[in-house]
Parts: sequence; C-alpha cells; structure tokens
Amino acid sequence: MAAPLLSLTWTDHITGHQGFLVVDRLVRGVASGGLRMRAGCTLEEVTGLARGMTMKEVLHYDPDSRYVPLGGAKGGIDCDPRDPEAYPLLVRYLRAVRPYVESMWTTGEDLGLTQDLVDRAATEAGLVSSIQAVYPLLDDEAEARRRLADAFAVEVDGIGLDELAGGCGVAEAALTALDRAGVPYTNTRVALQGLGTMGGATARFLTRAGLTVVAVADIKGTIANPAGLDVETLLAARDAHGTVDRSALSPADRELPGEAWLSADADVLIPAAVSYAIDTGNQERITARWIVEAANMPVRPEAELLLAERGVTVLPDVVVNSGTNAWWWWTLFGDIGADAEEAFAHTRRSMRVLVERMLARAQADGTTPRAAAHAMVADRLPEMANRFGWYR
Repeated sequence: MAAPLLSLTWTDHITGHQGFLVVDRLVRGVASGGLRMRAGCTLEEVTGLARGMTMKEVLHYDPDSRYVPLGGAKGGIDCDPRDPEAYPLLVRYLRAVRPYVESMWTTGEDLGLTQDLVDRAATEAGLVSSIQAVYPLLDDEAEARRRLADAFAVEVDGIGLDELAGGCGVAEAALTALDRAGVPYTNTRVALQGLGTMGGATARFLTRAGLTVVAVADIKGTIANPAGLDVETLLAARDAHGTVDRSALSPADRELPGEAWLSADADVLIPAAVSYAIDTGNQERITARWIVEAANMPVRPEAELLLAERGVTVLPDVVVNSGTNAWWWWTLFGDIGADAEEAFAHTRRSMRVLVERMLARAQADGTTPRAAAHAMVADRLPEMANRFGWYR
C-alpha cells in the first residue's frame, strides 16, 4: 500500500489532546471523510479509516452519475466526546486544520460527533461549511447547497434523513446477504453494538423488514430480549450519544454485561459503534452466521481470519456503511432530491448491486467478501485515474 498523501498530528495547546488528519488520496483535488472524536483515537486508526474512505468512494464510481467520487480522507480527535472540554477542543482543531477544509478535505459527522455539532463548530472556526472544498466542482453551488440543506431538514418518524440513509444502506447489505443464502427475514435474529446514528437507523430498517432484534449494546451494557426488543421504544429513549434510558425497558428486557451482545443467539451481528470491537480473544464467543460491519474497522484482521475458518461471513465496512457518504454526494450533485423515499430507493438499489457484485466476486474467486471488495477497487481505480488523473 502506498503512503497517504498527507498525514498530520496536531496537539492542542490548552488541553494537550491530540488530533489527526490523513488525506489518503485526492480526486479532482478533493478528498472526503468524516471527523470522529473518541478517547484513545490514534493516527494509525485515522490512517486506516482514510484508506477505507478511498475504497468507499471508488466502489460507488458510476461514469453515468452526476456524483463523481472524491478521494479518501479522515480526521480524528483523541478525546471523550462527553468531556466538558470536547466542544472547545473541536473548534480549536477545526481552526488548526482550516486550510485543508477550505481547499481539499470535505468532512462531517462520525463516531462521537453529530452533524449539527460539526456544523456549529465549523462556523465558529470561521469556515463557510465543512464541505466547502467540493463547492468548486458543482455545476450550481447555490442550488446544490439548498438541496442538501433541504434534505437534512427531512425527518421520517422523528429521525432525520441524514441518519436514516446510512442505516438503510447497512440494512440493505444484510438483506442482500440473506436473500443470496435463501434465508427468510421472519425469525432471523439480529444483535447490534451501538444504537446511535448508524445502529439505530439500521435496527429500524431491519425490524420493519421483518427481522427480530434480540440484543442491543450501548455504553451502559447490553439490553436483551430473546422474544425481540421494542426497537421504536428504545430509539425514542436514546440520548444524543445513543445511550438508552433504562427506565424505558419492558419487564421482559434483561440488562446484561457490555460484551454480551457478541454471544447473543443471533443470525446477524452488527457492530455499529467503535473500531476494533471484535478481536482474536472475543471472536470465539460469536455464533452468528454473518457479521455486518456498520462501524468502521470493527473486526480486527486476525479475528476475521479465525471467523472465516469457522464459517462466519464478514461483510466489510468499506461496502456496508458506504451509503452514508454516497447519500451526501448523490444529493449534493443532484442524482437524487431532498426526498426520503427517493433517497431510500436509490440507496437500496445501489447497495444491493454493490453487495451482489462483492459476494459474487468472493464466490467466484474463493475469497472473503473483503478481499473481493479490495479486488473491485483495484479494478476501478485505473478507470478513475485515466479519467481524472493520479493525484499523489
């Protein structure tokens, strides 16, 4: 793997906390990737996430679309988002990296941060927008910005379309795998780690498709019910960080330790919170048939090898959670409008095609879905480079 185009570490002069920015690749001079905040975030982590963003962009390349994929990048801040110093730290970080946001890095919410918070901090840091670097690539900037703002204002049953788009993509990835295996949705059981932006929306789409969510983990522990959790009640009882108010639980719901979601009696396991959640030590507890990576890098590579030997299929993050990023650009560039049903239909269609190709490639090559996704990227990169040039 080639080294990233740009890698920097910033140290806050007030708190000593560190922040990171990695630009893996530029396409037309711009790279895309969210900004996360978590205690323990490292440069290595952000580097891996930036490389993953390059792959997500390439995988959604369609020469007939208005949206032309960008390069990959990622930002990270080593701080607990619940820390009282977190917001001022976020503002100072964005001030420090402002030249990159203005010229090459489009960013937004990721683990530990909401889009509203990023937008507010970006304004305070003197930025026009967290995605202003892409504006010169738009045919009609004013109309595109208005369309994206309108889309962010859309809510469906109390949840914003920006949250739901990513969960719709994750759910469709899981449903595509079930369909290929001939497994009916009814009686298919799901366990999730994380009920925040991605996990919560995924849980909603899967339950509405007929699957049963039997376990959900948050920072306080695991909530389980073999007969099925009331997902809508749990979603309504979340705080801004995806933590469920336990007073909303039903008498049949059980509170278990944090890692109990791993060993839940489920067919589908969805890590939708932190990176590196599944390692060589705890992977042996998993009995699920599929792991669907809604979070970024939740399964360590060594653990994935052991899971594959046991017949557990991991659907990789670079495909599974790519719908969030793609929805932003489909909307901004004008492939879809500020409409929920149009967004869901486009996301479902695109994700199903992508997951089908990946799983068919894995079967044909006798490899894992992740290896197949990497092979698809290797096939498409030269095509993009021939069209737009190599920017390294």
